[in-house]
Amino acid sequence: MRTLASLLFIAVSLTACGKKGPLIYPDMLVPAAPSSVAAQQTGNAMKLSFVLPSKDLAGRNFSGLASVKILKHDEPAGQAPGCSSCTADFALFRKLNLELLPSDTQRSGSLVALLDSDVQVGRSYSYRVSGFTRENQEGAVSTTAPAVMRLTPLPPVLQVICQPTEIDLEFVGLPPEEGVIAGYNIYRTVKGALFPLVPLNRKPLVENRYVDQGLDRSTSYVYGIRTVVRLSDGSRMESNLSNEAEGRLKDDE
Repeated sequence: MRTLASLLFIAVSLTACGKKGPLIYPDMLVPAAPSSVAAQQTGNAMKLSFVLPSKDLAGRNFSGLASVKILKHDEPAGQAPGCSSCTADFALFRKLNLELLPSDTQRSGSLVALLDSDVQVGRSYSYRVSGFTRENQEGAVSTTAPAVMRLTPLPPVLQVICQPTEIDLEFVGLPPEEGVIAGYNIYRTVKGALFPLVPLNRKPLVENRYVDQGLDRSTSYVYGIRTVVRLSDGSRMESNLSNEAEGRLKDDE
């Protein structure tokens, strides 16, 4: 009788504990892979961008991301692709401490962008990115982002016209040696600061004029334009930056 009572007590106790969540293995508590990884030629460099993960491999919110590792693969352009999952073909390109980023790396929220200037025309480059926890545990590796380095298109020519309530940008691009002009990207900074790596416009502008509004009257702005070229394989690249042009809202006359 005492044994039966003990069993009933254990059963009631287990029921009172409530429903437990699914078992999560320790190797699922690391960052998910960075997303939106992209590589694109920008002038004489390769621009790499990616979005930092906000989840772990179990799909839960993750806030313990401390650093990022970038792997790079380099081979002659036009060569038959090798093993897409062979990490031995990739070498360490950069290890980034997210709390102390170098000057050539820019972060806006979860978006990170940087330039790779160690590139040569006629070669193909591929990049992979993974995140690390504060305990130096590596998360999932991103998909591969490839791009080919080609002859750099000539930069466009820019003119800035200052108005009392807006700054007008007029520009013209020069025909590229290969591909066709797909539009233009606008880069804006304040005087004395570096240009951002992410353009002001979300998609290339097809017109040769842009009106910049909502500006601070006491601030001097500096503009630069890059021509976006679409190649026969559907990929895109940017020219070098145009001439820099400074603008500031005019006082009402």
